[in-house]
Amino acid sequence: GQAEQAAAFYVSIFKNSKITDVSHYSEAGKEQHEQEPGSAMVVAFELDGQAFTGLNGGPTFKFSEAISFQIMCADQDEVDYYWSRLAEGGEHGPCGWLKDRFGVSWQVVPTRLNELIADPDTARAQRAFQAMLGMKKIDIAEVERAADAVPA
Repeated sequence: GQAEQAAAFYVSIFKNSKITDVSHYSEAGKEQHEQEPGSAMVVAFELDGQAFTGLNGGPTFKFSEAISFQIMCADQDEVDYYWSRLAEGGEHGPCGWLKDRFGVSWQVVPTRLNELIADPDTARAQRAFQAMLGMKKIDIAEVERAADAVPA
């Protein structure tokens, strides 16, 4: 029931974003959709040029972590920005995951993390991965320190 509010929230966070269309429920089919006539049914929006559609489908349809949106971040400033904005009113999860106030799951991932955990030096990659496992928001400098740590 909050597709329009969610779209407005996301559009306020991502650059080059806009709501492109909102269609509304009518009296027709009210027995099936059980939504108030005039309320938003489908909200089309773009986040940095990528098209999305939000549907107010009622309480029958729930969000889960089985679907999430991944934001690849160039640096720690981007990680911090998206993490703090999307988590407003939501909850922090492990390993760069969070749920926003609407229950949508996001992965806020620095590209550097992927480089470190794919390092050809498998021991270095494992140290980076292990460091990430202990984090909520990813701290690039901390993952790099762990990857570069000399084992005792």
